[in-house]
Amino acid sequence: MIGRLNHVAIAVPDLAAASAQYAETLGATVGAPQDEPEHGVTVVFIELPNTKIELLHPLGEDSPIRGFLDKNPAGGIHHICYEVEDILAARDRLTARGARILGSGEPKIGAHGKPVLFLHPKDFNGTLIELEQV
Repeated sequence: MIGRLNHVAIAVPDLAAASAQYAETLGATVGAPQDEPEHGVTVVFIELPNTKIELLHPLGEDSPIRGFLDKNPAGGIHHICYEVEDILAARDRLTARGARILGSGEPKIGAHGKPVLFLHPKDFNGTLIELEQV
């Protein structure tokens, strides 16, 4: 059901500093910050030959990333994202097997302009999983 790893998301307390670290220290190709108000985050994508790193920073006081950074002030891995061909079929298969979908259960449009869903971390060994339709 799941396809390739799309990205690993890292919550960061300082988006500019983290972006500079990837660009200058690691020599990575770093995209421009983009606000995603529906998700309460500002994101920067780091392009790698085989996947992406997504840097996440809170956008607004109600951002879920703010709570994550309150618990992890230095930042850290927030979630991993896998690609799926049909997000509704994936959702239905997962819920039939007892997995919990966060939110309403309806896909939202993610930072890549494609439908996404998040799976409850308690159902996946403590890891928040994002599914993105490709």
